[in-house]
Order: sequence, then structure tokens, then C-alpha cells
Amino acid sequence: MTADQQKLNAQENREKADDFEIFEPPKKVEYLTAKQLAQVLQISESTIHKLRRAGKIPAVMLTARLIRFNLKEVKHALRPTHASNHQSHDPAPAAEPSPQLSLFDDENGNVWSVADNQ
Repeated sequence: MTADQQKLNAQENREKADDFEIFEPPKKVEYLTAKQLAQVLQISESTIHKLRRAGKIPAVMLTARLIRFNLKEVKHALRPTHASNHQSHDPAPAAEPSPQLSLFDDENGNVWSVADNQ
């Protein structure tokens, strides 16, 4: 093989390498236990399980007793969807905000906390 052929082959190999996308492994998704999720959200572990059974938050059932939660998906599920509408339905602001964590809305635009539903 001559020097010119070697240079040509090297150039072709570089061009082929540019055609391939660099493989990046998928980002690792971290799953939490109910206890860990309860600590992050500052609510009780039993509330986590109540929300899961009610279908309010997504969960991964590995077995009947082994359950994991994706924090990003749970936060998305708990995010209020009609945040701007609540203020327009409320004619007067409340004297003092509720210390309870508001988790979901009903069809009338009322904000409910977990403690309100018990």
C-alpha cells in the first residue's frame, strides 16, 4: 500500500466515524421507596400509600410488597393543573394560608389537602 492510499484510507475512516452517532447510555432513573419519598415530600409514609392506592401518584410495583416511586413523575402528578383558575374563583384571600400540603383539586376548583379528605 502506498502512502497516498494510506492517507486516503485514513480520511475515509474518519468520515465513516463522523457518520456514526456517539452512543450515550440512557440517563439513570432513580426510584425511591415510600419512606424516602415521604421524607422528600414531608408527608407520612401512610399518605404516600393512600395516594398510590387512590391513583393520585404513579408507582412501580416490582412485587406485591416491593413498590418504588419515580420522584420526577410523582411531582408531575401532584402539580396543580389549574393554578391560575383558583385565584379567580376565590373572591377574597384567606386570612392565613393553610399549613397543609395541597395535593389535588376537585372539579369545582377547590383545593384539597390530604388532611381535608380524612
